[in-house]
Amino acid sequence: MKNLPTKDADKGTSFTVADFLEAGRDRLKINLVAGSSSAVSKVIAEPIVNRLGLALTGFFGCFAWKRLQLIGNAEWAYLTSLSNAERTARFKELIAHKAWLFVFTAGRHASADEIRIAEECGAVIMESPLKTRIFSRHATFIMEHLGAPKTSLYGTMIEVAGLGVLIEGDPGLGKSETALGLIKRGNALIADDLTCIRKDVATNFLFASASESTAGFMEIRGIGIMNVSRVFGVNAVRGEKRLQLVLSLKRLDDIKGEVDRIGQTRRARTILGVDVPNIIIPVSEGRDLVNLVETAAQQQKLILQGYDPVADLSDHLHRRAKDFKVNKGRGKTNGR
Repeated sequence: MKNLPTKDADKGTSFTVADFLEAGRDRLKINLVAGSSSAVSKVIAEPIVNRLGLALTGFFGCFAWKRLQLIGNAEWAYLTSLSNAERTARFKELIAHKAWLFVFTAGRHASADEIRIAEECGAVIMESPLKTRIFSRHATFIMEHLGAPKTSLYGTMIEVAGLGVLIEGDPGLGKSETALGLIKRGNALIADDLTCIRKDVATNFLFASASESTAGFMEIRGIGIMNVSRVFGVNAVRGEKRLQLVLSLKRLDDIKGEVDRIGQTRRARTILGVDVPNIIIPVSEGRDLVNLVETAAQQQKLILQGYDPVADLSDHLHRRAKDFKVNKGRGKTNGR
């Protein structure tokens, strides 16, 4: 898979029929019955399924030819009601209107003529024993996952108190050691060092996971590579988590005057077009990063629920000042 050359990185990732076959082979029980190597290398331009419906009858108004064309029980019943010559003609007409990617579901099979025509025209035919509605649901999920905008970031992703937190910073600042301390406190590892990010276009949420090759492993300087689930148990690792906070570890000497001491300014990191809350944590000798990260996550959970500690303190001070003025006025009155 690769980034679409005509779109920004936050808009989507292109994928081919071969990618779809690989991703859905087990889940969709899919089988390729027609399609050359060049045909399966084609990009699926619109990652969604389409029921042929009226197109089978010869009406092609608003025909979604770029999508995966489903032939389930209803379409099969109609096709089998036609003579062989009519059925072949209808299939040729579909291809003439640029349809090129077909799947027969519910255990239905393409005819020998349809397979021959597909091979001759560079089209692709697949088959699956799954019921059409089940295939449609799973295929849509797989294509959305394959086509989701993606990127990779250097940083360690941890689930802290139920919140997805990405810890980033220069090498040697203690990202993995901090993550290790958090895991020992009952939190969970998502990814160490390199974190894969995908965007759910429907919700505009970001989800983080590890690469397949490093999932569940950490590198700790002085200790080496460790399998987190073997050391701390299966609950110490998560497969994927929504990214809700980015913590940037920076040397104190590098950010003098940059840190907002009261937290009134809300910083954000833009990742794949989504703004994620960002907090800078100064790193210096003696600072307890594990405690700071855990506290920052707990604080962010309250903020996400609508609580503003700065506004709360401001209201508290105003109430105190108002009460002081009232009490002071009463004191003068009593003195008279």
